Amino acid sequence: MRVLIVNENPNLGQFWGSYLKRHGCFVDVASSQIEAINILRDVTVDIIILDLILEQGSAFAIADFLSYRQPSAKIIFVTS
Repeated sequence: MRVLIVNENPNLGQFWGSYLKRHGCFVDVASSQIEAINILRDVTVDIIILDLILEQGSAFAIADFLSYRQPSAKIIFVTS
């Protein structure tokens, strides 16, 4: 399973990512809308864990892009 974590706190994203990697997932981490979009252009994901509140960009723009490019991917919204 391929997972993209989008969280502006890179330490928290890496923490979640290390947990998922231990359970067999392939994980990418982005801290902004631009990073997430660039990853989604190159990588097919199964799930995106997406922080609703981003200082650099919009979570809804990322979700919209994902639903257009990869409609079968699931989105999990999280907040602080």
